[in-house]
Formats: sequence, structure tokens, C-alpha cells
Amino acid sequence: MKQRIITGIIAGSGFIGMAILGGWPYIGMLLLLSLIGYAEFVRMNSLKWHQPAALLGFAGLLFLVFPWSELQLTRPSSELILWMLMFLLLSITVLSKNKITIDHAASLLIGAVYIGFGFSAMMTVRALDPYGLLSTFLAFGCIWASDIGAYFSGRAFGKNKLWPSISPNKTVEGAIGGVLLSLVVALAFALLTPDWIGLGQALIIGVVCAVAGQLGDLIQSAYKRVRGIKDTGTLLPGHGGVLDRCDSWLIVFPILTLTGLL
Repeated sequence: MKQRIITGIIAGSGFIGMAILGGWPYIGMLLLLSLIGYAEFVRMNSLKWHQPAALLGFAGLLFLVFPWSELQLTRPSSELILWMLMFLLLSITVLSKNKITIDHAASLLIGAVYIGFGFSAMMTVRALDPYGLLSTFLAFGCIWASDIGAYFSGRAFGKNKLWPSISPNKTVEGAIGGVLLSLVVALAFALLTPDWIGLGQALIIGVVCAVAGQLGDLIQSAYKRVRGIKDTGTLLPGHGGVLDRCDSWLIVFPILTLTGLL
């Protein structure tokens, strides 16, 4: 626990600092995290990063995450990126004579979508003018509040298992505590910045961050259980890998941007 807290403080401080700076420091950090996260995903699927199929997956990921607008470039459409990635991955299955299987191709495509859209949405929220920083802090604040609320509520009151076949330690009481603390953070933002965000919108965001964030955690837990691993990586001592730490973010941010909540 001590190592987890120390790592959390150091990594969290660095992340917040980059978010405050914005621009290329924040973009560069998210690009790096996306690449590390995809490397973890490739390894989870029993592939090597330098295999042709994996390299195609990295290319597709970069096309989705790359900040085209920052360089005044026109971004290829998501439909084009994803169709081309699918086509090329399926072609690899033929050229490799099924050494790269359809399952590998499907997993690499899912990974590019899952990680690519997630980190791209984080960049989109930070770039919102003129409230990108506030929007970023609101989203992360609610996600982290949900994590903290779920942990301590679960320890104090947890009796009913939430989804024992996927994550044995999570409880219904913990999940409710996470939602409530996320709502408290959302309420604070609405009260402190009324010219920016209304109460109703803030509370909806609080619920979305908590519920979708917890679901994102369960999604990653389910995938790790299928693969028979505890952590996706070892980058963050006490926390695991990038995907272990960012699982909630990768689900929450696309929902917030695609629904127009942020």
C-alpha cells in the first residue's frame, strides 16, 4: 500500500502538471501513454510488438491519436482509418497463412479503437476553448472521486459482491459510494464555476464518470481474467501498467465527447 500511495502521488502530480501546461507537453504525454498501453495490449494477446500485424495496429492507433489539428493538418476520417486497418489486418491473416489468426486481427483492431479513441478524447477535452482545463479536471476529478469513494465505502460497508466472477473484491456498497463521491465533486464544480457549467449538466457528468468509469475497470478486469494475468504491465509500481491505471479514462472520455456532455 505504501508503494502504491507513493507512486500515485508522484505519477498523479506529474500528470496534473502536464494537464495544466496543456499543448504539446500534455499531448506528448498522452501519445506516449497510448503507445505503452497498446504495447501492453499486444503483449496480453501473445504477440510481439515488432510483428507486422502489431506494427499495423500501432500505425492505426497513431492515426487515431495523433493531434492533426495542432499541425493544421486534415485528419483522415475515423471510418477510413478503421476500415483500412481492418482490411490490412485481415490481409495479414492470409499472407501469414493463419500464423496471425482472425482472433489476433480482431484483438488488434479492438485495441486500436479502445486505446486510440480513449486518449484522443482526452486530448479533445483539454483542447476545448476556453474551458479545456476545467473540463479535464472535472472529468478526472469525478473519475478519481469514484475510485476513492468505491474503495473506502467498500472497505467500510461492503457486504454484497458487485460482480464476483469478474472482480471478487468489488461490492455494491462500494459502487454506490463511488457514485456519491463523484456527484459531490461534480456539485462542487457547478457551485464554484456557475458561469461555465450548470448544475444539471455537472451532475449528469458525475454519474457518467462514476458508472462508466467503474464499468471500464470491470472491462479491463474481465479481459485480464480471460488472459490469466494480474496486471497489464509493470510501469507503475503498486498500480501495474498503463491500461491498469487508465482503464476508466479510456471509457469515460469518449462517452463525454461523443454525447456532447463536454
